[in-house]
Amino acid sequence: MKMHLTGAAAALLLLAGVGAVAAQDVVITPEQDTVVREYVKKQPLASVKIPGVELNIGTALPDTVELHEVPNVKYRYVVVDNRTVLVDPSTRKIIKVYD
Repeated sequence: MKMHLTGAAAALLLLAGVGAVAAQDVVITPEQDTVVREYVKKQPLASVKIPGVELNIGTALPDTVELHEVPNVKYRYVVVDNRTVLVDPSTRKIIKVYD
């Protein structure tokens, strides 16, 4: 019986951890996504290269990379390797990669 309780407790902790990670996920509303897409088309930036950085959601960009504001959206953007990326300025992590 003790073995079953320990397994159940471990499973519960694992699920709680997954819930905590999910709660930290960034959600971009369709309205914000539309604003970003339209703005970056009107305000094109020169593409920058960041050696050793992969353009994946969750990747943090170095402090040397200048992030650009999108009006009425709390996120910032930059063009890296000809791809626009949306970044959370508080963590500098990529939250969306536009093709």
